[in-house]
Formats: sequence, C-alpha cells, structure tokens
Amino acid sequence: MNKEHEVVIIGGGPAGLSAGIYTARARLSSLLVEKGIIGGLITIAEWVENYPGFPEGISGLDLTELMHQQATKFGLETLTAEVTGIEVDGKRKIVKTSEGDFVAKAVIAAGGSDRVQLNVPGEKEFIGRGVSYCATCDAAFFVDRAVALVGGGDAAITEALHLTKFASKVIVIHRRDELRATRIVQEKAFAEPKIEFLWNSIVEGVEGEGVVERLKLRNVVTKEESTLDVSGVFVSIGFKPNTGCLRDILPLDAAGYIVTNEKMETEVPGILAAGDIRRNSIRQVISAAGDGATAAIYAGKFIGE
Repeated sequence: MNKEHEVVIIGGGPAGLSAGIYTARARLSSLLVEKGIIGGLITIAEWVENYPGFPEGISGLDLTELMHQQATKFGLETLTAEVTGIEVDGKRKIVKTSEGDFVAKAVIAAGGSDRVQLNVPGEKEFIGRGVSYCATCDAAFFVDRAVALVGGGDAAITEALHLTKFASKVIVIHRRDELRATRIVQEKAFAEPKIEFLWNSIVEGVEGEGVVERLKLRNVVTKEESTLDVSGVFVSIGFKPNTGCLRDILPLDAAGYIVTNEKMETEVPGILAAGDIRRNSIRQVISAAGDGATAAIYAGKFIGE
C-alpha cells in the first residue's frame, strides 16, 4: 500500500466514511484507517429509522456498508490497523499505525467514542436484542413495553423522558439516592407519570430467551438482590472518546474530546476532527456524516493552500 496520501482518515464510522466519500470524489488520494469493523458503533443498531433516504429503515450494518461501497467506488483506500500516534513534520503529518507509518498532508480524526458499558453477564449477548445505548435510535422499538434505563446524569434522564413517548413505563435505575442531572431536567422526570425510580441499585445481569426479559439487580445499601421484568434496557452511563493516540498532539477538553471550530479544524493546522470524537457532538449518524463532509471540504481547502 502507498505510504503517502493527501488525506488520512482515522476511523471508519459514518463520519470517517462520509469524509472518505468527499475527499476521494474530490480526487484527493485518501486512506481510511480503522482498527475494528467498518461502520463503527452504529453497526450494532438492528434498525435505523431516522436516516434520510430510507423510509422503511435500514440496519446500521447495511447503512455503513453502502457508505463504504460508495467511498471505495470513488477511490478511497481502507486499511485495518490501529493508529498509535501522529507526528507533525513541517507540513507533513506522519500517522503511526500498527501496520507502519503513513504520510499525509491533512488528517481527519473520526475515531468516535465508545459508550461506557455495564460489563455484566448477558449485556454483550443482548446488544441489539433489548440492550441499547441510544434511546433516540431505538426507543420506537419498545412501543407500549416496559423498559429500564441505567444512569442518572443529564443525558440519561433526557433519554428517559424521550422513552416515555413510546414505552408504557420507564424504570430509571441509579446507583445513588439522588440524580446528577440538572434541576430542571430532574423536575421534568419527577413530574412524568411513566417514569419510576429504583434508587441505590445496580444491574448485575441481563437475562432472557433470545431477547431481554429481565434484569438481575442488587441494592448497594441493603445488598438485597432482586429481578426486574422489562423488554429492554438502555444504558446511559457515559462515553469515552477514542482520543488516546491524539493526547500528545491535540488540545482536548476535560472529558478528552477534540475541540474544533465550525470548519472541523483543530488548533493544529491540517488536522481536523469529525463525529462523536468532537466536543459537543449530538452522537447521531446524520450529524456525524455532516461533520465528515465538512472536515473533508476544509481539508481539501487546506491542501490547496
């Protein structure tokens, strides 16, 4: 594989793939480096109903496979490797990977973020079959069903409120005896008759036959164990941006996300960022795709200058 490209894209989710479509179509020699499965986190979504152009919906895996095919058609190269760091040598960016070093004029960081998981028995087995990490994505699959939501921050309680538009009941499971969400968000949740709260409780297992049917719980104060019958569980206990390889070169915010301007540019000329790895991302496929396109266009302008 050619070791020099005009653009190297780190991450093969919707942001990286959209960036690849735009850079490759602009006839910029482009390499996308992805350490895992092409498509990113959205590939675990069984059905995506809110992406434009697919009125009947489409699986996350199929959606990103189509994106990849489109980018490849325009000439995007793809490499399976882990990026371990970036060095800036004058106008050149050296992207260091497990498969060797690659030189680029511009780099687009689109490595996304990973949702913090519960790490309990049954969780991974039921992803896409009742375990979800995105209420906006999957709430509509639980119409008139009882579901649980794990978490107590702003994002978690906002998702719980969203779930009430679909579910018959939303049980919020929180390991403390009070929420961390802002007061106004708490007030809305406490006023919502569909929301119930299980305080001082943690999930210790997810069970069911083919799909989620119940949760194993433990009260952290009394140590009492119990089960909760639900059709699904939404986990909202935080995100971890994949910025480990960028810490030594890019300024990050307190949570580890990349700070960009509206052009997706970072403080390092020629390094841009797109998608969930960026501060204040709304973590939706459509916004990630838009970020990727924006980053690609301004990467092209940087190279042209």
